[in-house]
Amino acid sequence: MDVLSDAIAAMRTGRPHSGRRDKYAPWGMRIEDSEGAGFHVVLRGSAWLLPSAGEPVALAPGDVVFLAHGRGYALTSGPHVEPTVVRFRPDEPPSPPPPPVRDAVPDTVLLCGAYWLDRSRAHPLLTELPEVVHLPATVGAHRSLRATVELLGTELEEPRPGADTIIASLLDTLLLYILRAWWQGEARTDRHPTGWAAALADPAVTSALQAIHAAPDHPWTVEELGAHGGLSRAAFARRFTTLVGRPPLAYLTWWRMTTAGRLLREADLPLRQVAQRSGYTSEFAFAKAFKREYGVAPGQYRRHAS
Repeated sequence: MDVLSDAIAAMRTGRPHSGRRDKYAPWGMRIEDSEGAGFHVVLRGSAWLLPSAGEPVALAPGDVVFLAHGRGYALTSGPHVEPTVVRFRPDEPPSPPPPPVRDAVPDTVLLCGAYWLDRSRAHPLLTELPEVVHLPATVGAHRSLRATVELLGTELEEPRPGADTIIASLLDTLLLYILRAWWQGEARTDRHPTGWAAALADPAVTSALQAIHAAPDHPWTVEELGAHGGLSRAAFARRFTTLVGRPPLAYLTWWRMTTAGRLLREADLPLRQVAQRSGYTSEFAFAKAFKREYGVAPGQYRRHAS
């Protein structure tokens, strides 16, 4: 997989949740701190997002907001409406929406959802995101994102055979489109992008990252990674470290350990194979490196995760 897909797959746990909500003014809901990352799309009407820090954000039809860090926030019909607390749990589906008000047209229609994340191995792609990712509706912009929202809204409004699988796939697709739209927008609008916005816009660094993610078990050298981007060893090491935030081989080790943790959680592989897929020819060396990174032995980590 590519870097963005890998970053999401490494952190995702459980199934994402979503629902369509009809709101009648005045209304307000507060989402408390959680391990989740929430998104909301205004399908009709308007809303106000009140983040835990920062100014209120006015939302118009078609606007998409994504809150990656699990901090509490409120969504209301007005900036001064007192919200009601809504609780989400990763092991429980969200409560069904209240029955529609007879013969009444909702003031606002929302598409809401949550993804559950393992923040113990948070990829910097997500940790660098701002408190609120706001993608305003703009004519001609983010067409793939808009198409996914429309498909998801249709499936939630009229569930049909296969809806469970379709909705789960669309939610995964929506998350990637939201993040792609944000990172591409940052790289395009900021004259001097920094961090991962700049890393993903840099061909040499992106080429090296893709090589690492495609084959973390390969015995990469800095010179070999630099050659992927057409740079000398020294020039590549400087650029990679500046943009990614750690030297190439340090990132390689971090990603190998992240890959190992995911394999131990999700795959029933012998420890020897987990070590090999993580770039270690010696099971002993792998176990030592894993314990240094996670604080527990691989077998203990697998038992706890299960």
